Amino acid sequence: MIRTRPREQGVQAPPRNLTRRILTSPRTRLGLIMLLVMILFSVLGPFFAPHSPTAVLAKPYADPGDGLLLGADSLGRDILSRILSGGANLTWMAIAATFGGVALGTAIGLIAAYAGGIVDTLLMRVVDVMLTFPTIIMAILFISMVGPSRLILVVLVAIGLTPGMARVMRGAARPVIRREHVMWARTIGLSSSRILMREVLPSVTSPLLVETGLRLMWSVVGLASLSFLGFGVQPPASDWGLMVSENKDGLAIQPLAVFIPAVCVALFTIGGNLFAEGAARVIGRTEGARS
Repeated sequence: MIRTRPREQGVQAPPRNLTRRILTSPRTRLGLIMLLVMILFSVLGPFFAPHSPTAVLAKPYADPGDGLLLGADSLGRDILSRILSGGANLTWMAIAATFGGVALGTAIGLIAAYAGGIVDTLLMRVVDVMLTFPTIIMAILFISMVGPSRLILVVLVAIGLTPGMARVMRGAARPVIRREHVMWARTIGLSSSRILMREVLPSVTSPLLVETGLRLMWSVVGLASLSFLGFGVQPPASDWGLMVSENKDGLAIQPLAVFIPAVCVALFTIGGNLFAEGAARVIGRTEGARS
């Protein structure tokens, strides 16, 4: 006897079609373009820096001129070179923290939804405990004990993103677990890992995209905030958040040293916000059409 896979009833927008709608929405497309532009700017910027970002070339807060297109910062370093070089660390750290938090949170959420019972209860209680600790404060406390490290920063931010991600993915996966195709996969004896990866995960792709955009935005803001507070990337390295902190006292004298890196961080976060908001609107319209 040949077992055939059951068809899902009442599904008007398959996950692939919904994902395609999200990626073709004007708002999500604009957000995605902004994100890609900022990532390219961060990755390629150091290759176009006219000077070393740590070299002292002029007096502090010097005006533009004498080979310094945007002037000098609080120590006399070229602002343009530090801006071009300052996004590399923030970009790779934010992307790594985002994907780490998204992957861990998604795994916890899917396992909790699939297993149910005592496993679900225990995992969600751990998540609730993690949610009580603000990410920034947890990172500051930990870094104060062990010292600043870029890898530790990535791990701490990823851990901070995990509980919220787990909550969202558990809620998105619970209705999917009860669908016919998942029940069919269980009936024929497929392994739990295969069911989660091949049957459940593709059905929660849309909320996963939305949450990834949001978590990327929060990663950028969190890492830039830690650098601003002195617990992130350490001097003399160039970093947008660190630049704002180093030059805030000279804002009235040389505003470019603060304004431009702040705009770079803002553009990064706005891109992630536009992507997440646009995707949420597409999903909302699709769910409204179904009902």
